[in-house]
Formats: sequence, structure tokens, C-alpha cells
Amino acid sequence: MYDQLKSLAKKWLPPGLLRRFEPQLRALVTLKYLGKNHRCNCCGTRLSTFIALERGDDLCPRCGSLPRSRRLWRLLSRFDLRGQRVLHFSPPRALADRLRGASLGQYVTTDFEDEFLADERYDITNLDLPDDSFDLIICYHVLEHIPDDRTAMAELYRVLAPGGLGLIQTPFREGETYEDPTITDAAGRLAAFGQEDHVRVYSVAGLSERLRAAGFTVEPRRYPGDEFYGWRDGETVIWARKRGGDV
Repeated sequence: MYDQLKSLAKKWLPPGLLRRFEPQLRALVTLKYLGKNHRCNCCGTRLSTFIALERGDDLCPRCGSLPRSRRLWRLLSRFDLRGQRVLHFSPPRALADRLRGASLGQYVTTDFEDEFLADERYDITNLDLPDDSFDLIICYHVLEHIPDDRTAMAELYRVLAPGGLGLIQTPFREGETYEDPTITDAAGRLAAFGQEDHVRVYSVAGLSERLRAAGFTVEPRRYPGDEFYGWRDGETVIWARKRGGDV
């Protein structure tokens, strides 16, 4: 039901208006889901249940966070982010709001397709940024959209400061990374890669190998689930560091 309502809202409301009143609309929807069985660690709301989306994700009705965003905020909340320079690709609103209040030295958000509220629209394969610009880069569910992903990874490495950390995630599959550049139509990509605008499905090993080739030291970390917070079991985040020091 939520997916259908969201589709209708996108169809009938201008994007700017929808974004402007999103918090108020979410507050109304949340009234149906208030309870004590779950808690969203992004916004702190106690819920009877998360909203089950058609793709299998559990969404917080109050802030719109998905399991990966709630997990990421859990990871970030353990960092000392004071004074850190952070570049965040395709930033979910729930996370961006929290990070803007985290006493960062610099927080730059970017979304090339203009699907998220962001400061910039950088091309990840040609970032208009100086070398060594950021201490932390968050790149979640972006690289699977990029045909020239190796150039994108080289750019991430270039703008990350020595000793800096990239937190990187995509959808993953078992076995080997699967891509086929001859598949260019939406239906074909949906069938092959799981989404109309994806161009590949990585394996953890395959993405790690490409990041190492770009210069990163790579550590995939796999995390357990937690039903109370709506964290997915077995979620993998790749920690990719640039040589030269520690974060």
C-alpha cells in the first residue's frame, strides 16, 4: 500500500512541493505505526512495525530510512566526526539531517540524477574537486549505476585524503560480478541486474578487487541483523581506505 501511495504522490505532486512537505506528510503517516516493538535509530521514533516495501526493505514511516541507512548511522555514530570533511553521494534525508548536526568540518552532498536533496550534482567519474579533499566518503548504492565504474573508483581515491575512509555499498550477489554492457533497455536491466537503472550486480569479492585496483586497502565487513532496529542480517559494508595514515 505504501508503495502505491508514494507512486501516486510522485505522479500528482510537483517534486519541489513533495520535498518541501515530506516531513509533515510522514508525520501524518507515522500515527498509524506508533508503538513499542521497534525503534528507528535515525530519528528515534518508536514503532509498532516498520513499513514493509515491495522490494523487501523495512522503511521507517517517520524519517524514511531504510535498513542500510539505519545501519550506516549506527556505524557513523561510533566515529569521532568532529571537524571531519565528508562527501556523501545520494544522501537519504534522514542521514543528511543527522550529519548536518554532527559538528563536521565540511559536509558536501551530491546527487547527479537530482533524486535526492543535495548541494551538488557531481559526475562521479569526473569530480570537480581538488585532490585529497575529504576525510570520509559515503558512497552507498551508486556504483552499480555507473557504466565506467573503474574511473569512478579512481576519482573517489583521488579526492579522499591520505588515511581517509570510504564506506561503500552496493547490492551484492553470490559468485562473480555480473555485467553485460549490451543490455541497455530498462526491462532487460531489471531482469538481469534487479533494477531498471542498474548496469551490473557486484559480488563482494568483485567490488573489493576493483577498489584495490584503484589503490584502496579494502576490508569487507558483514553485520548481524537486529529486528528491533530493523537492521538486515548479513549486510555487508566495504571499508576502503586510502594509504597514508589513519582516520
